Amino acid sequence: MYSQFGSQMQQFGSFAFYRINTLRNFEPSNKINQKMNASKLLLPFLLLVPFWLSAQTEISGTVTQKNGTPIFGANIYLDGTYDGASSDESGKFSFTTSETGVQTLVISFVSFEPTYYAADVSQMNNLTIALREDVNSLDTVVISAGTLEAGDNSKVSVLKPLDVVTTASALGDFVGALQTLPGTSTVAEDGRLFVRGGDAGETQIFIDGIRVFTPYTPTTNNIPARGRYSSFLFDGITFSTGGYSAEYGQALSSVLLLNTIDEPAQEETNISLMTVGAGLGNTQKWKNSSLSVNASYINLAPYLEVFPDRNDWEKPFEAFAGETVFRRKFEKGLFKLYAAFDATGFELTQEDINFSEGLYFQLKNRNFYTNASYQGDLNNDWTFQTGGSFTTAKNDIGIMADTIENTENSAHFKLKFRKRFSNRFKLYFGAEQFLTDFQETYESTQVPQLGYGFNNHLSAAFTEADVVFSRKLALKAGFRGEYSELFNQFTLSPRASVAYKTSKHGQLSIAYGDFYQQPLSDVLKFHQDLEARKTQHYILNYQYSHKNRILRVEGYYKKYQNLVTYDTNFAGFDSHFENSGEGYAQGIDLFFRDNESVKNLDYWVSYSYLDSERQYQNYPVKTTPPFANNHNFSLVTKYWLDKWRSQIGASYTFASGRSYTNPNLPGFLQEKTKAFNSLSLNWAYLISPQKILYASVNNVLGFNNINGYQYANTPNAQGQFNRRALRPAADQFFFIGFFWTISEDGTKNQLDNL
Repeated sequence: MYSQFGSQMQQFGSFAFYRINTLRNFEPSNKINQKMNASKLLLPFLLLVPFWLSAQTEISGTVTQKNGTPIFGANIYLDGTYDGASSDESGKFSFTTSETGVQTLVISFVSFEPTYYAADVSQMNNLTIALREDVNSLDTVVISAGTLEAGDNSKVSVLKPLDVVTTASALGDFVGALQTLPGTSTVAEDGRLFVRGGDAGETQIFIDGIRVFTPYTPTTNNIPARGRYSSFLFDGITFSTGGYSAEYGQALSSVLLLNTIDEPAQEETNISLMTVGAGLGNTQKWKNSSLSVNASYINLAPYLEVFPDRNDWEKPFEAFAGETVFRRKFEKGLFKLYAAFDATGFELTQEDINFSEGLYFQLKNRNFYTNASYQGDLNNDWTFQTGGSFTTAKNDIGIMADTIENTENSAHFKLKFRKRFSNRFKLYFGAEQFLTDFQETYESTQVPQLGYGFNNHLSAAFTEADVVFSRKLALKAGFRGEYSELFNQFTLSPRASVAYKTSKHGQLSIAYGDFYQQPLSDVLKFHQDLEARKTQHYILNYQYSHKNRILRVEGYYKKYQNLVTYDTNFAGFDSHFENSGEGYAQGIDLFFRDNESVKNLDYWVSYSYLDSERQYQNYPVKTTPPFANNHNFSLVTKYWLDKWRSQIGASYTFASGRSYTNPNLPGFLQEKTKAFNSLSLNWAYLISPQKILYASVNNVLGFNNINGYQYANTPNAQGQFNRRALRPAADQFFFIGFFWTISEDGTKNQLDNL
């Protein structure tokens, strides 16, 4: 547009000279006064044109990339004027202007940052202008080492929120869905996350950046725990299997970051009727705020009447849960208040090789969690986030004639700032405080009541910077410092990640970090004169993403130090505790997802190889722990049938055998169980736009899986220790549910929540 305008001005000047010369040569034969009048009319043009020509200044130059490659089609113009041009194939441009003095020349092109050059127009000749890449473009490199994203707004997501609850083997639990991802180990009888050779206590969970202290429902041996919180509350999940940000601490292996929905789309009511219970939820919206309330009731008694398992239930599992989230938008920020309460209980007798009548176990749990957060904008590209959480959890446990009661009160307070200096440099820093008060009492017929526990205060500060050198190269680096009042110990953790884009759709990432975590309550309640445990992570990652396909290959090495050891079968008052344990974990994780090649088919494949050994707890030697198997494989498929208005899903899981100790042979954890196999199916049928019928079955082929073996405490007459196989409480689990949504638009349904 600017070059056309300049050409039009030049054409106007040529046309003016042509008309003047023509009029000069034209003389009427009989009216001299007409010539004089024409001369008077032409005189202003004769005076104006030379003045206009003398005031023009030429602006010229060349536009290139940083590496010198010419840019064709860049726009160059003087700010606030119509004077400008476009660069040609060689990157050159030129145009004239009548502007004088200091002006601002603007140079812009798609996928590059605009450049502004201010100078006197007389100096804007033969310029060389190198544009910088726009690092906000979609093809800019992202840090991916050790990080698996699950969110609709992420540049590269391996999962979507819908995947968390439509995976056949997950049974609606986000932890179950994450166990289909690489880096996790299959420990079917536990239900928690075991990541890259770490035990379940080495993974921490955060909601909106705030710590969750008791994320799982309590349980007993051979019955898997479940995550406490509803999957549909979250629109984004970040699962860091290692090398995570300096913002997060107190986790040796991984962190799971859950982000709640900022604003619901509409008012709605959700009704659920299931073979194991029922649920009711409602969301209300106002101009700047919203409120969601949900309640659920679970009772396994009716199910167990139809499908009994291997336990002798005196009171089957029963749970009541309620949660609410309030959101309020302000002019420059968003406030969220989340609260959840659940009460669970059960009573049963389990088979035990050392007790002919079985082992009696009873549990009652009450848990309350609340989380408040606010994030907003400050002046001059400053933002901040603050929040806190409080948890109170109470357990009443009965084991045979023994009773155990414990109460944990924990809190987390956090303040974080971010300064955006430019698209290429952002700085984060903040501070946080963790408080824990754990108290427990024990009583039996042989031992009078004992009381014990601990108070733990931990202070932390962190700083981290994001540096984007170009669309191909980015760096995240920072430090985290923590001070433990209980141990009188200060730790400093450097962390860094670098990503380099190798092609349009592929990139390499590397990461390093030090990570500290204090011993858990099962140790600290007996002994506090210890130090924080430590790991060092080294990660190399390659990621390719294009046309709804993603491939990830990641290798890692973890080194453990200062693990807690003791000299008794179980941690107790008479144990001698030390930080003398050590170990390592190394392996390769593979992930591939494709929802493009076959219409209506979405699938992903995960494989992990793990080599891990450690000496901790009461281990006499360094060896592979029972929760770390060498091979884990998952295949998840989902297919939509238009004619049947249905989504059909399948999940297959394979895990190689896990170690156990056979006291009839020399050695420790010297044998392995057979491999674990499970095929699960699910089906969601859309009865009407807002009514869904859902069914699933786990381990549909009835594989005879064995989680381990229990040996007798004393040998038999032949000097051999008898044993029994530790099998799941049930080989299969069946589920049927009806879900009804009543919403404003009349079309939204709960398929996203199944």
